[in-house]
Amino acid sequence: MTASTSYASSGKTLLSLIAFVVIALAAPFLAQTLGGNYWVRVLDFALLYIMLALGLNIVVGFAGLLDLGYIAFYAVGAYLMALLGSPHLTSQFAALAHLFPDGMHLSFWMILLVAGPVAALFGALLGAPTLKLRGDYLAIVTLGFGEIIRIFMNNLDRPVNITNGPKGITAVDSVKLFGLDFSKSHEIFGLKLTPVMMYYYLLIAMVIIIVFVSLRLQHSRIGRAWVAIREDETAAKAMGINTRNVKLLAFAMGAAFGGVSGAVFGAFQGFVSPESFVLWESIYVLAIVVLGGMGHIPGVIMGGFLLVGFQELLREAATPVQKLLFGEVLIDAEVLRSLLFGLALVVVMLYRPSGLWPAPRREDRPVTYPAPPPGPGPT
Repeated sequence: MTASTSYASSGKTLLSLIAFVVIALAAPFLAQTLGGNYWVRVLDFALLYIMLALGLNIVVGFAGLLDLGYIAFYAVGAYLMALLGSPHLTSQFAALAHLFPDGMHLSFWMILLVAGPVAALFGALLGAPTLKLRGDYLAIVTLGFGEIIRIFMNNLDRPVNITNGPKGITAVDSVKLFGLDFSKSHEIFGLKLTPVMMYYYLLIAMVIIIVFVSLRLQHSRIGRAWVAIREDETAAKAMGINTRNVKLLAFAMGAAFGGVSGAVFGAFQGFVSPESFVLWESIYVLAIVVLGGMGHIPGVIMGGFLLVGFQELLREAATPVQKLLFGEVLIDAEVLRSLLFGLALVVVMLYRPSGLWPAPRREDRPVTYPAPPPGPGPT
């Protein structure tokens, strides 16, 4: 590479970074101007799903392990936030009420540090009995694990009320940073930031951190080992890769991202219940990874914004478009949204089976090195 080419590449990277920062900073104000806080909230949920998808991308995209119970780790993080950041436990246990008379209100940042490792532990526990399973069998086992966690949370209100069952846990603390309560509006540098905008900037920062960690993992020896297992586990084992430990690490790392996302979700919503962690959520996150481009981080990010944004656009446009065309609403907006969303998924899979933005071949394969040149022949 010549010096001029290197400078040109650095210049493009810098311009791309500047453009990203400008767009990221301006996006919530633009969304609020066009559609109010509703569309800023849509951006928040898009970023939440991107965080989840980046974690699942490690398991499915890098390591090739089909996980249909990924939402269970999201639930673990959310319930940790709800239990440790609300007065629920102290209202149920007298001993805790004596220790925390004002309720157990641990800092969001402390809970965040706990949520990742605890979810990673659950990921390792899920991965341990599934090490010899592949394909459909692995998908069925992980699906069952996700449903077990949801049902467990739904029924853990008796004989001792820990999760409050289907009623859920309310009054979950919001995020507080530098004295700013994210549940209230604030004026900073003359700009009014609503709660959804405050969470938007927090989520953007967390997505950037997760992307950085994912990139470092992808280009490390561990990342190349994951890709080798995905391409051919038998060959990877023959080359000396400890497939057992590497697969467990993939489950644990992906689960840790899910746990962190769940903790943010609990603080953002202020309410956690089992209804937020149904099987559809796992399928939805998997659809983001597959449609965006498995194993390709920019593709996963694009898939998250497109799928969440496309769904909400369908929800908003279904009723007025029907009234404009037919004078009345023939099909309920929710039914039509699901129908068109499913049709769009089918069309994308037919014409872009590798995803909308698949990984380049040089990035998607394990690093290979050329054979050494032949030595001198016999004299």
